[in-house]
Amino acid sequence: MLPISGSLWKAADKKGKTRMNAIVAVDKKWAIGKNGGLLVQIPADQRFFRSHTVHKVVIMGRKTLESLPGGVPFIDRTCIVLTRKPDYRVNGATVVHSVEEALEAIKEYSTEDVYIMGGEQIYRAFLPYCDIAYVTKIDYTYEADTYFPNLDEMSEWNLTEVSEEQTYYDLVYEFCKYEK
Repeated sequence: MLPISGSLWKAADKKGKTRMNAIVAVDKKWAIGKNGGLLVQIPADQRFFRSHTVHKVVIMGRKTLESLPGGVPFIDRTCIVLTRKPDYRVNGATVVHSVEEALEAIKEYSTEDVYIMGGEQIYRAFLPYCDIAYVTKIDYTYEADTYFPNLDEMSEWNLTEVSEEQTYYDLVYEFCKYEK
């Protein structure tokens, strides 16, 4: 895959889509969070996230950034933060105000190295640009207020890999890979 350069769509594949990744942990109902936080923190899932995104580009919303420890960007990733707040600034990240600006901001990177990491509105805005979704499926239903689109109900997405069943205390989960 060629890196995006010049036009936003030079890195588009023959289907006309840029190749990006989504990475997310979901419960049985595809919930991802409540009150601005994660539903649960599973150390192996955090390691999985880190192993896929370190030294890569992550795109997130302002609220997701502010939910990170200290509300600061990761130091070992290129962070792009999408917000509607026109005067929003953060050290260590590129701030953009539209999907188009985010696409422009990633043009110097291979889109295969770009990971969408939330929250709900960001996932929904960028999922059409993604060809791979790494989904940690947790076999539990949490009280939640934010959701990831249910890829099992979307005909263009196919489950292509599933890890062995994992456990963290009494939680059961699997690492899944979906592809378009």
